Amino acid sequence: MELVILVMNIILTVIMLAIFGVWIYFLFYLIKSYKWSPRLKAFDKPSISKYPKISVILPARNEEIYISRCIDSILNQDYPNFEIITINDSSSDETGNIISAYSKKYDKIVAVNPGPKPNGWVGKSWACYQGYRKATGDLLLFTDADTTHTSSLMSHAVGHLLQQNLDAITVIPKLLCIETWTKITLPMLSTFLHTRFSALRVNDPRTKIGYFFGSFFIISRIAYEKVGTHESVKQELVEDGALGGKVKDAKFRLKMVRGEENITAIWARDLSSLWHGMRRLMIPLYSQHKTKTSLMIIAVFFLLLEPFIVMPYSSLLFFLGDNRDLINYILVYVNVMTIFLIILSNVVHSKLSLYQNAIYALASPLAAAVISFSFISSIIDAKKTGAVTWRDRQYTINKHQQQHPLN
Repeated sequence: MELVILVMNIILTVIMLAIFGVWIYFLFYLIKSYKWSPRLKAFDKPSISKYPKISVILPARNEEIYISRCIDSILNQDYPNFEIITINDSSSDETGNIISAYSKKYDKIVAVNPGPKPNGWVGKSWACYQGYRKATGDLLLFTDADTTHTSSLMSHAVGHLLQQNLDAITVIPKLLCIETWTKITLPMLSTFLHTRFSALRVNDPRTKIGYFFGSFFIISRIAYEKVGTHESVKQELVEDGALGGKVKDAKFRLKMVRGEENITAIWARDLSSLWHGMRRLMIPLYSQHKTKTSLMIIAVFFLLLEPFIVMPYSSLLFFLGDNRDLINYILVYVNVMTIFLIILSNVVHSKLSLYQNAIYALASPLAAAVISFSFISSIIDAKKTGAVTWRDRQYTINKHQQQHPLN
């Protein structure tokens, strides 16, 4: 029996050492990324001899709380040549009336009511496509109704795009955590999204990784049409990321910059939208890459939750067992250091990206549980009809939907 326990402890120690190594990589990459990713505010406001017309395409579905603040911030831009195409995506609240009132008050604003989305389309892609059909600008700026823009955001972004001869630019927003569950969970979730879709990777022409933040990206009309518009990603739940991938695949010049000082956005509004937001990421991936996604979710479970599960056992083993046993000592030491790294990584995200109180990092075990079980439930429910609920709509995912590559 002692031999069995010893072998089990050795295996557990090796696993914990591997997890510890991964978290060291995560932490160092986070720091590197935050240090070296380009920031929009770092660029001087360039002089533009000719201002290309921008069509701001703003889809909105049941956004009566946020839509006015968003439109006001866009109207306040110091860029001189733009129009706003506001699309009411079959809202059941006052969103449509608010959009209509703005369009009557301001000549810059065009109100669009595209009607119910056709079968085979995700709602937001349909709304964006209908906005594009009404747009007259040479540049298309896609943004979300829950964003707020500083007055110089548009001119800085366009100036940077023209100065560097880009085809597209996307700005990383400051994600507002408006409720406790998001404040607890988003720092840990961001670790995986950030290391995968960081500006360092997206801006590297040697990688295949392309990504747009739906809260703000500008793309030339030529590039947008050549990659097939939103019609080419009409079935994608993460349509902005998929469209960014197509732009990178087509060899267009795409750049991602940090802009937390320039734009804010809301990722989740309550526990339900947080839960379904994470399932929205995983279920389409699983539908297309079952084996890879399953292995990834297993890895996520071990990376996030395993250290907290093992901690009581390793502590009990250390204090009640033979302290001179090297394996016991290594196991508890690595376990404690791994948990420290997890919490420290969440502190880094909280302070450098979310600008929130780092105290929420202490709830890392709870965040790990929520993320792990939302991903596991994604696999269980992936084949169900209406597996994903998003923006008051239910979607059934099929294997033909193209999501971000796992490799």
